[in-house]
Amino acid sequence: MSLTDQMIVITGAASGIGRATAQAFAARGARLALCDRDAAGLASLKGELRDQVVLAEVVDVGDRGQMERFAAAVHARVPAADVIVNNAGVGQHGGVLETSLDEWDRVLRVNLMGVVHGSHFFVPRMAERGRGHVVNVSSMLGLYATPSAIAYVASKFAVLGLTLSMRGELSGKGVRATAICPGMIATNIIEQTPFQPGQESLRASVAKTFRSKGTSPAAVASAIVESIGRDVAIRPVTKEAWVAWGATRFAPRAVVDALGRYATRMQDRMTRSATG
Repeated sequence: MSLTDQMIVITGAASGIGRATAQAFAARGARLALCDRDAAGLASLKGELRDQVVLAEVVDVGDRGQMERFAAAVHARVPAADVIVNNAGVGQHGGVLETSLDEWDRVLRVNLMGVVHGSHFFVPRMAERGRGHVVNVSSMLGLYATPSAIAYVASKFAVLGLTLSMRGELSGKGVRATAICPGMIATNIIEQTPFQPGQESLRASVAKTFRSKGTSPAAVASAIVESIGRDVAIRPVTKEAWVAWGATRFAPRAVVDALGRYATRMQDRMTRSATG
């Protein structure tokens, strides 16, 4: 599919996967409408991509009014976006015994309702026009449930389910929907993730692992661009995500139990490393 002059909307575009995705679409000649809460990062990206950025606004995707105004600004320029990448997200650490309701609200507000808002305000225009593509960034943790990030896991499972539900609804309207499920990606999400009091050294250890072992955000961006125009429901990214996706399709209970034990061992190992 030619992306030249296509209008691409990307949330959470200032850094990480969002920034790499904007760069990848720009390299294919697309026009970009970008949003993020990070004004400095957004301005930097706009300066880098110059005229290909049609719109760059500071937006909290969890705020219904802000997303409505952002969508209106996009639709003032084009009848409908060609692609929306609902990418904005936040991290979370902790299980059900330690995660506060405020933390639940924070994570679901961005990771789930941000996708809901992006879909609500952009997809109807696509359906009216009869074409478009919705890309929702879920996660490897939308395929299997680690015990150490319960609100994050819940949000990413929800994004995956939301995407698959939309596919059925939109299949006859010319609009495709794809869930992208990355594994461990080298971004700054861990540095920005609240950990429990006294776990600062654990966070530093996990962040170091992500930086040193994680896959480049460019790999996710490439998968997103390659999915456009194709009837792809779920697109894992990274080796571990492909393994988890394939295994959970054939032996879901065994995989969930095994991966849960593995995640627990890894967390214990990083805790010992951080405190020793």
